[in-house]
Amino acid sequence: MMSDSDDDVPTLSAHTLAALQEFYTENLALQSPSTEPEEQFSVGAIEEDWGLSQFWYSEDTARRLAEELVREAGDGGRIACVSAPSVYQKLKQGVVPGSEHVSVMVLEYDRRFASYGDDFIFYDYNQPLALPPHIQPHSFDAVLADPPYLSHECLGKVAQTVRFLSKGKVLLCTGAVMQSSAKELLEVNICGFLPQHQRNLSNDFRCYTNYPSALRDKETGQRDTGLTQM
Repeated sequence: MMSDSDDDVPTLSAHTLAALQEFYTENLALQSPSTEPEEQFSVGAIEEDWGLSQFWYSEDTARRLAEELVREAGDGGRIACVSAPSVYQKLKQGVVPGSEHVSVMVLEYDRRFASYGDDFIFYDYNQPLALPPHIQPHSFDAVLADPPYLSHECLGKVAQTVRFLSKGKVLLCTGAVMQSSAKELLEVNICGFLPQHQRNLSNDFRCYTNYPSALRDKETGQRDTGLTQM
């Protein structure tokens, strides 16, 4: 189990981080997306890599989470998607009302997402605070995080990143088995809404927020169980 102290986390120098970010942005754009936003940012435009524990949300779930983030960030707000690229893509498609009035960044270990230019921040949850110098603390109005693994250690490290980025509002997507850890680490409460993935997962997957949300409504979760349940 990791220490609760951020002082124990290894970090890279500002110069190294800036050089890495420039390298990823300029040289690791491995795909050439369409110029049409709905195609360029379509969920699945970059295929899942199961070796990286990548499982994209369904279109309905990605839209629902994107709508939630836009509403909570507010006009002119900033959104961070931590290991949740399919929601980032949905926000950039231009199909979610109000998405044109927010800015969004995707923090992701998979360097293929460098094809999205300055929106991409290379992120390794094992170094939760190793972020580029231009990413300032508490500078995002809404933060969504989807830790790649269902473990207290992984969630604990991702939680450090979330606490650094967030002004206050946190939306977490992870397994139901992580409920007590999520409450302990991020003071979030489980929601009735049941997120779905393009491929069925064996784990019971849930959403959590640290603020009052329509996603917490049990009726919301019941309405969405018409989708294939994991």
